[in-house]
Amino acid sequence: MNKPILFVLALLVSTLSFAQKKELRAADKAIKSNNYAEAKAALSQAKSMMSGMDDKQTSQYHLLMAEALYAKGTASDNDINTAIEHLNKVGSDYNSETGMLRQSMENDLLLKANSLYTGSSFNEAANKFEQLYQIKFTDTTYLYYAAVSAVSGQDYEKALDNYLKLDELGYTGKEKVYYAYNVEEKKEEVLDENTRDLYVKAGTHIKPGERMSESKSGEITKNIALIYVQLDKKDEAIAAIKKARVNEPNNSDLILTEANLQYKLGNTEEYKSLIQEAVKLDPNNVDLIYNLGVLSSEAKDVEAAKGYYQKVIDMDPTYVDALTNLSALILEEEKSVIEEMNGLGNSAADNRRYDELKEKRKSIYNEAIPYLNSVLEVEPNNVDVARTLMNIYSAIGDTENQKKMKAKVDELGG
Repeated sequence: MNKPILFVLALLVSTLSFAQKKELRAADKAIKSNNYAEAKAALSQAKSMMSGMDDKQTSQYHLLMAEALYAKGTASDNDINTAIEHLNKVGSDYNSETGMLRQSMENDLLLKANSLYTGSSFNEAANKFEQLYQIKFTDTTYLYYAAVSAVSGQDYEKALDNYLKLDELGYTGKEKVYYAYNVEEKKEEVLDENTRDLYVKAGTHIKPGERMSESKSGEITKNIALIYVQLDKKDEAIAAIKKARVNEPNNSDLILTEANLQYKLGNTEEYKSLIQEAVKLDPNNVDLIYNLGVLSSEAKDVEAAKGYYQKVIDMDPTYVDALTNLSALILEEEKSVIEEMNGLGNSAADNRRYDELKEKRKSIYNEAIPYLNSVLEVEPNNVDVARTLMNIYSAIGDTENQKKMKAKVDELGG
């Protein structure tokens, strides 16, 4: 009496297997006809029978789901993400098919990611680079570009997540770089190997060579710290910076970053110590000294900031930012003078003090004028500086220069 039952069970298994294959074949046919809605409907039917599928059928189901959801790149981000999840579940029975699909998806997504990034759609570009990494886990460069794009799009949480993954993976970004000297442009150019060899053969380039690019590990740990700062997670930021400095103890940018952090935490002695360390490390680095001026200014150490800016100007008289910032610090002193002038009464003593303050205000203006004029020499179209000078000349009664500056402001459309 058991035999008929066994026969019925066998018949049910056979029918189920036939139904699975039917739905999978229907989905495959629909995909080949670009009818992805029909393919999804067939696969939805097949999903209810997955418990009875063997490994090969399960792999085929996931492969077809990936193809149907991806829809040759026309799908939404959510569908593409789900498609990648299915693709990563396909077994070895379909290595050739998954390889072709991965390559097609990689080519398509890379074009879109680059286009979005160059078009300043940074958050969308970050999503595409993340998808690229999910498709090709062996290429951590995609994860790096996802982090960079997220920073540019000010999505700091996503950027931090990606940078932390890169740090955990030990990503360095070091790769072999091919280069040659462009004879016409008179400069070295980095090219892919085949292009470089063709150019050298054509004679447009000479002195071919190759080298390893610099490691990005320091940049990654530094950016982790900076993002922690942006997210107001100062303790995590300090820990990240100290970790970065273990790897790059002589990196002045890292020293300045930690100095700024220590100042924000109220650790003024640590801040001063780091500033001194940075100066000793690279005393002739004009950009470093300028940054020290900025940090000192932010720390309300006005005299130190002036000293750093002046040192920059002595080293490079055309350093516009130093000239501008120094003149701004000088003019900042005017505020307290005006406040005192406005608070004076009409007594003889007050009148004498008023005249003293008036002269002091004039001396402030005269001190700032040379720096502002130097800015105009480098940037003759800087209408803001021209307008400032016009107002200063008017305040000190220098009619001739005031008229010259007014004419310049009018010329610049200010």
